[in-house]
Amino acid sequence: METAEIVRRFLGFFEKKGHTVVPSASLIAEDPTLLLVPAGMVPFKPYFLGQRTPSYDTATSVQKCIRTKDIEEVGKTSRHATFFQMLGNFSFGDYFKERAIPLAWELVTSPVEEGGFGIDPERLWVTVYLDDDEAERIWREDVGVDPERIQRMGKEENYWDMGVPGPCGPCSEIFYDRGPEYGVEGGPAADENRYIEIWNLVFMQYERGEGSGKDYPILGELPKKNIDTGMGLERLAAVLQGVDNIYETDIIGRVLHRAAELTGSVYGEDHERDVMLRVVADHVRSAVMLVGDGVKPGNEKAGYVLRRILRRSIRNLRLLSGTDTFFLHDLTAVSIDAMKDIYPDLLDKADVVHGVIDTEERNFADTLRAGTTLFGRAAERTRAQGGTVFSGADAFQLHDTYGFPIDLTLEMAAEQGLSVDETAFRELMQRQRDTAKADAKAKKLGNADISLYAGLHENAGDTDFLGYSDTESESSVRGIVVDGEGVPSAKEGDKVEIVLDRTPFYAESGGQIADTGTLTVDGRGVVDVEDVQKPLPGLFMHRGTVRSGEVVLDDTVRARIDVDRRRAIERSHSATHLIHSALRNALGPSAGQAGSENRPGRLRFDFTADNALGAERINEVEEEVNTVLSDDIAVRTEEKSLDEALDMGALAMFGEKYGDRVRVVEMSDYSIELCGGTHVGSTSRLGIVKLLGESSIGSGVRRVEAAVGADAFKRLSKESALVGQLSEQLKTPREELPERIDAMVSRLRSAEKEIERLRAAQVLQAAGEIASGARRHGSALVVATEAPEGASGDDLRKLVLDVRGRLGEEEPVVVAMTAVPKDRPVVVVAANKAAQKAGIKAGDLVGVAARALGGGGGGKPDIAQGGGSDPAKADEALRAVEARVASF
Repeated sequence: METAEIVRRFLGFFEKKGHTVVPSASLIAEDPTLLLVPAGMVPFKPYFLGQRTPSYDTATSVQKCIRTKDIEEVGKTSRHATFFQMLGNFSFGDYFKERAIPLAWELVTSPVEEGGFGIDPERLWVTVYLDDDEAERIWREDVGVDPERIQRMGKEENYWDMGVPGPCGPCSEIFYDRGPEYGVEGGPAADENRYIEIWNLVFMQYERGEGSGKDYPILGELPKKNIDTGMGLERLAAVLQGVDNIYETDIIGRVLHRAAELTGSVYGEDHERDVMLRVVADHVRSAVMLVGDGVKPGNEKAGYVLRRILRRSIRNLRLLSGTDTFFLHDLTAVSIDAMKDIYPDLLDKADVVHGVIDTEERNFADTLRAGTTLFGRAAERTRAQGGTVFSGADAFQLHDTYGFPIDLTLEMAAEQGLSVDETAFRELMQRQRDTAKADAKAKKLGNADISLYAGLHENAGDTDFLGYSDTESESSVRGIVVDGEGVPSAKEGDKVEIVLDRTPFYAESGGQIADTGTLTVDGRGVVDVEDVQKPLPGLFMHRGTVRSGEVVLDDTVRARIDVDRRRAIERSHSATHLIHSALRNALGPSAGQAGSENRPGRLRFDFTADNALGAERINEVEEEVNTVLSDDIAVRTEEKSLDEALDMGALAMFGEKYGDRVRVVEMSDYSIELCGGTHVGSTSRLGIVKLLGESSIGSGVRRVEAAVGADAFKRLSKESALVGQLSEQLKTPREELPERIDAMVSRLRSAEKEIERLRAAQVLQAAGEIASGARRHGSALVVATEAPEGASGDDLRKLVLDVRGRLGEEEPVVVAMTAVPKDRPVVVVAANKAAQKAGIKAGDLVGVAARALGGGGGGKPDIAQGGGSDPAKADEALRAVEARVASF
């Protein structure tokens, strides 16, 4: 049975049983405590915690999930996967064990021709929690499972909780017996390799208290009992398709076999190569799904997860093929085609997915070349010093300078018999991140723990946003936070976060920054609102300072936004939509939005593109946008169902999460987008838009910045004044300035080159005199001196080679010279063939000199280069080289 058919049957079965089919949520988790969605129940977590009320009592879904905790096990076991899908059915206070258990058994064992999965009941075993007599009785009496195939398991195996105080309860799992060739008899308690879990039924019926691990008190029964079930789609596919592991199922297997074909491998012949092929198949599919949900390669958070799996794929493909051929475009196409029946939206996103992955592969090729050279030098230096541990500082440099993921350094080090000082690496990484993390936390979450926000949300409910139509409102204070703690009141000078029942303040989201303004308590206090954030969906936290008086829980306040500032932000946001459309007209639909920020009078817009726009195309985009402004197009907003909006051609932003109802912002047929932000009433309100420039901000992502309205006019006025000054100083008409300046720059560059040529020639003229100063140290002639003043690093290398050549090949010769270009000492050492035969190698000597300079270096036996941080130690470095040569 194909994987897509399994999905259709599962959802169809539960839909017929009265469940609402809920589409998969994005892999990017809404829960701020999570990076990516790791389990099928995560999108329903607010319902289970009572934070939000679902619009349905029962649901079913196929949820996309990512787990990276066991990424090193991917390919080595039969069931570990980075990306996987969880089939699930859920009840929110509707049915419980008495219906959940029979439903699961019916679907699993019903004949294929009747819509079931057709698994032989005799091959199924069941586990229940130790004292869950109710579940055991239902399995035995209502379903008819042989008591000998029902096993009771402990809390570690069959008791579920979220890891924090809240809902918990026993589990019951269905296991499939793969047969005696896979292990011993005796059910899952005896061998979980032979008996594999295919479905887990969680019965949420209790509330747990504080505790660690599985050691916590049960506080009592929940007022409403819930059901959460999870069945791994890939694992079930392996069972129904009769294959040994998930990598050989129809969808993942297509990528695996194509990778084998491209790299000239035969799957099944060699265990190590099989593992690499499985890693590639898993990681390519995972990357496709991550990019499809809007993740871009980066060095933090979800971007790092994506970069890590892509780079592991690339390196495994290179090891398999023995070439540096680019394979990911082909494998990405195979993966999209294999997944399209379950996720048809991948076809619409294919161009963007290809663009992001192709660019990362190209960029990593450059990274590999540079980073592998640096790694090789560092590894060689480690072994030369008799060490077996690759330093954390070198690993950090590889990561920070060349973008080498630490796991790649670990793999390469292991291949050369070295370990890596991970502790030192992590300390350096942590030091680099601490400030950024503190800033981000202060901005997004204040100083409060997320559990506090969850409690506020549970008590206050969703904040009613009035800002589309109102700029002020009478509101009630539903929560106050000071220094990370909920408090009943706040006084003058306090930094506060305030929850209101209703608000005109826009909370930062969708690229639009938050409103500012005031909360006024009549006759008693004023709060200056400086920022508004949504730490949880639906919860608006108004952050600011109590300017005067006090604010008390349940106070009625007058909430007012800064209207002029909001209007300026609206102009920027509407301009962003227009720029997006103009870019798509210029570059095609692959120019998808990859981020934005809309501030008063200024905006930045990030979009997917491989190459720079160029001045001519930037001008075309700017001209098109300003033409639309002059047409005075009305900006209309309307709420629609997601399907209706997409049918009318509305652009859904790449990676954004949308509910069943969405807000459509329409500017005639020129721009139609899904957007929750605020906008102008017509395009003419923007005044003018001036593009300020375009740049690269990452792998396959470009950024344009623009000024809008009065800010654009000020920019143009300033530029006009500057051009006027140049015209006057150069005595040249404005329209002729580009040619005049080009000619001046050309002459200047020619002069600089001539000066450089003369300077270099002057330095090299000293070679003869320097060679005449050679002195014997041991068996070798040695020149150890500082280069003439002004020598560059390139000059130094040429000069050293020239001096070595002048001293001939008849006897051992070593030349060591230092220079200090750009205030950093550099040392170059050269040894002729006679010296090398005597065991005197430039690469060893440069290490001696560089250490004296407070740095490092390396190279070949004939010539090597190093550097340091202390120019005052140059003479000491040269004397160290002489002493080392004398010892031979």
